[in-house]
Parts: sequence; C-alpha cells; structure tokens
Amino acid sequence: MHYLLKLFPEITIKSRSVRRHMTRCLAGNVRIILRRLDERVSVKDTWDALHVALPEDLPDARVREMEERLTRIPGIHEVLALREVPFTGLDDIAGQVVPLWQQAIAGRRFRVSAKRRGDHDFSSEDIERLIGRRLLEASPGARVDLTRPEVDVAVEVVHRQLRLIQARWPGLGGYPLGLQGQALALISGGFDSPVAAWRMMRRGVKTHFLFFNLGGPAHEAGVREVTHHLWHRYSASHRVRFISIPFEGVVAEILRNVPDGVMGVVLKRMMVRAASRIARRERIPALVTGDAIAQVSSQTLTNLALIDEASTLPILRPLLTEDKQEIITQARRIDTARFAETMPEYCGVISRRPHTRARASQIEEAESAFDFRVLEAAIEAATTTRSDRLMERRHVPGEVTMVDTVQELEQLGDTSVIDIRPPDEREASPLRLPDVPRLEIPFYELQSRAPELPDDRCYLLYCSQGVMSRMQALHLHDQGLTHFGVYRAS
Repeated sequence: MHYLLKLFPEITIKSRSVRRHMTRCLAGNVRIILRRLDERVSVKDTWDALHVALPEDLPDARVREMEERLTRIPGIHEVLALREVPFTGLDDIAGQVVPLWQQAIAGRRFRVSAKRRGDHDFSSEDIERLIGRRLLEASPGARVDLTRPEVDVAVEVVHRQLRLIQARWPGLGGYPLGLQGQALALISGGFDSPVAAWRMMRRGVKTHFLFFNLGGPAHEAGVREVTHHLWHRYSASHRVRFISIPFEGVVAEILRNVPDGVMGVVLKRMMVRAASRIARRERIPALVTGDAIAQVSSQTLTNLALIDEASTLPILRPLLTEDKQEIITQARRIDTARFAETMPEYCGVISRRPHTRARASQIEEAESAFDFRVLEAAIEAATTTRSDRLMERRHVPGEVTMVDTVQELEQLGDTSVIDIRPPDEREASPLRLPDVPRLEIPFYELQSRAPELPDDRCYLLYCSQGVMSRMQALHLHDQGLTHFGVYRAS
C-alpha cells in the first residue's frame, strides 16, 4: 500500500527553509512511529507531501494499525490511501482519474499536480493539461487555480502503474512534534489537563508531564494510564518524562496553617512553585495547565494573576477561554474522557468560602505561616519515569500488582484471574484465557468470598476498564489480603 500525507496548511505558507525543515522533521517522526511496527516501511518527503510505502505482505490488521497511527501524528492534514492500477495510455489515465475527483472539485478552485517516473511517451505536463481539461468538462462550476487551489488533484505515474486514491482520512493537523520546543504540563487525570497537554502536542511542543500525588498509589496509577494514553497515541515519536511529586504533606500543611478562604490559591501557588523548580532542573522553559477562566474559584483573573506570581516560568493555558462542555467534547474525541469519568476525585483542599478575588497581602500573610521545608521535601522526593515505561508493572510496597499482557500473566506461575464483572457483562464479552485458571466472582460478592480463597497463589482481578478491579484490590490489601492484584488486558 502507498499513502500520500498532506501537510498541515499552516506549514505550506512558511518560508522555503522553514517549510523544508518542518517537512523533514515530520518525515522523521513518521518513520519512528511506523518502523516500530515494521522496519521495511519507506517514508519520503517532498515539497508538498510525504509518501509512505508499506510492505506488500503486511497482514490487514497491521495495515489498519498503521493507517490509524498516521491520522494521529501532528503535522499531517490528510492521509490518502493510494491504489496502484495498470494503464494503457494517457487517455486511460484521464478516464480513471476524472471520475474520482469531479465531485470533489465541484464549484471550487483546483489544480492538477502530476508526478511521473519511468519511460513514457508523454510528460507530467501532458497529464496535467489533459486531466485539467477533462475535469473542467466534467465539473463546469470548477476553475483552475495554479497558485492557491482549494483542491490539489494529485496524480502519480510510476512506470506502468497509476496510483489512484482509494480512501482518505483527516489527519491531526498542527505542527510536527518537537519543532516548537518543550513544556511541562501539570496533569491530574481529569478532563481539563489532558486536553491542554494534547493541544500543546498538536502545536509541535514536546510535552512532559508533572503529577502532584494527592491520593497515593491508586491516584498515580490512574494518572499514569491517561498519560501513557496521550503519549502513546499522539506523541510516541518522542520520549518524554513523567514526574510524580508526593503532595499529601503540602496539603496537610495548608490545612493546618492557611486560612480557609485562600487555601485553593495557596495550593496552586505551591504547585507552580514546585513545577518551576522541576522544570528549571529539567531545562524545560514553560509550564502548561488546564485552567479556564472562572471554572473554579482559583481560576478567576485575580487569582490566576496571584498564582502566576509564584512561578519563575511562563504558564501557558491552552483552555483559558473554553467552556467546560467544549473541553469535555474534545476529551471524548481524543479518548481521554473515559479516564476522567472513572477517576476518583482527589481533592487537595476545599474551602467553605473561597475568595474569588484574593488580595496579595492575604496570600503573603497566609504563606508566612506555611513551613516551606515541607514543600522542599516534596520536591526532593519527586520521582521520574520515562514515557515508554509508564505501564510497566511496578512492585512498590503497598501498591497493587498490575499485569497488562497475557504473556506476563503466563509467566507468573501460580496465578488465577478473577473476572469480577456482572454476569450479563461476562456473557456479552467473555474473557478468553485458555491457559490460565479463571474464576467468576462478581465485584459485589468479592469482599465476602476473597478470604476463603487459598493464599498460596496470586489472584488478579479483571474488569472492562480496570478501575473497579483496582479499587477492589486496594480494598483487599487494606484487609491484609496482599495476594490480590489486577489484570488489565491490553
């Protein structure tokens, strides 16, 4: 299969040198992503598009996977699947091309761009003139525009084969990842922060992630999932860092010593203080948050200004003027909403009467009672994980064992999987594990039946999203039943 990747329109209006640099960067990103699936993939960059050729012997499932990945790479405006067919001559080429394009150019400005390789008794210009004339005859409302066309009719002839467009999909748009520098996104796992991070990725910014842990291992596990999803789906051409800061102590210090009305603003100031320190250490020049004006009390213009004063780096807010419903809609499009919908709410501090227009003098007085050694300790305790290792099984004391693949499962030895889904859900989508012992215990019976199970083997809980199974496993751990873990089928 062959594919034509059209550039994001904003790339095409750049200067010649910038456009060439962006195109080469995009080609490199495409190679990195596709060659992880098959080293034989060919990617060639040209002035106005990229050409991708897949090996002919690829299974259909792998081809579909590559097509999907192409639609999620920043910098690509449109993906065109090309089919190679034989032709007998110039008239035959026009006869096959015109029916495919006459509807697309109706009432619009177009041009024909022909490319030819091999020995033929006609030139690329001959192809363009003939097809252009035939298209005008087939679509009288269209007109030719060689400089600023709305539709570019691409025709490619390779020896005795004509490449025809078989399918097309919209691309992600934006700029090639890595061209616009780096940023550190503060991520919580809700609706807003993943969308804000995604918008930065789409604009070509290599985006790292900073997480303030308020809920222990379960909280971090959930945020790791959505972070891995964002990275793997939209920016896998570049490895980034996931930094986790234990912030429970900071929250406790605020609750002890900060007045009720300004606790939310002080917490955000502590977060951006820590983020600035971490970013400078990692040589990242900007922070990113999911703040939107007036969404919560700490996000009024007055309070946002106070929060900014605590940072030594610029804070970028891609969602600043967005409505909440628009943010949720975009979260559904990029498939992060499902994580937010199942993420338990870990609130740092909740003021009974929050100040929407806090004064600088109030904040200064409140922070004078804060023990900044607690913040320093949190920053020192920060841990860093590479993006490609986010979903590795982590053996941390007090944390539930996570297994993601059947291969890992089979290597564990004395292990059973417990399907905790309700009976009707199990029947609709059976869990097939032919070589692993499997039990069926609905989640609402698990707590009473788990103590009866032998403790000489490991039991991994399974549910469709992985959220209920993790919560149940954590609850069992609290009861001392530490031989329970989670199986997340990937």
